Amino acid sequence: MTVLEVLQSTSAYFKKRNIESPRLNAEHLLAHSLGKKRLELYLDFERALTEEELAPLRELVRRRGQREPLQHLLGTVEFCGHTFLCDQRALIPRPETEELVEQILKSEIRNQKSEIVDVGTGSGVIALSLAAQLSEAKVRGVDISEEALQLARENARRLGLEGRVHFAKNHLLVGVEGRFDLIVANLPYVPRTDRETLSREVLHDPERAVFGGENGDEMIRELISVAPAQLRAGGLLALEIGLGQAESLSAFLAEKNFHDIEKRHDYAGVTRFLFARYG
Repeated sequence: MTVLEVLQSTSAYFKKRNIESPRLNAEHLLAHSLGKKRLELYLDFERALTEEELAPLRELVRRRGQREPLQHLLGTVEFCGHTFLCDQRALIPRPETEELVEQILKSEIRNQKSEIVDVGTGSGVIALSLAAQLSEAKVRGVDISEEALQLARENARRLGLEGRVHFAKNHLLVGVEGRFDLIVANLPYVPRTDRETLSREVLHDPERAVFGGENGDEMIRELISVAPAQLRAGGLLALEIGLGQAESLSAFLAEKNFHDIEKRHDYAGVTRFLFARYG
């Protein structure tokens, strides 16, 4: 079979199994198995593939057909222009979280030597992406999962940022010393009652990185409650939130004396982010 024929047959297989973006998945897996960049396949459509080249692809296609996440099969994910390691130790970064980073970078950062903490850092993509863009900032990432922190440290080494971003095991801000110009968090926000509605791919993520409690927003509320003690005057709290949580969480921010509270949409038009200042 030629490269093009393999892509066509794999795409058809994925389509029958309701895999989203079947052709793109096929291209990524074939390029990965051949050790090529995806776009290089377009220059090679007529080349016949050997059995030795097809064998590893078949296993990847089988696993993807069983709804194992593409990012886990590739072992990497693209995020804010960088390539990060990605596996079952932490939540797969979503495009919406890239938007969160973009919106933070567009916000007014009053202190170029800002001190930043990424709460629930997971694989470290937010902390590391901000550090890569803000060369004078001091950045920390905290998480309750030691496995996730190991992955974050591996990503820091890959990006040459291990000397600039410090990762530590903490529950939210418990035991974290200092005051910050920015506290950012993409905490678990899915209600446990929504489990049956989730895709099989999402269920490959660590449970405690997905489910935020019975209502979904419990951990976010806990962070909002403790954040004022560790924000500098005028400091920014930036949150990614779940569907239908914006109004109640905005009201809770106001109760805790935050001001300049903003509800922001993602590119799909969903109210996905809350920005607020304190003091």
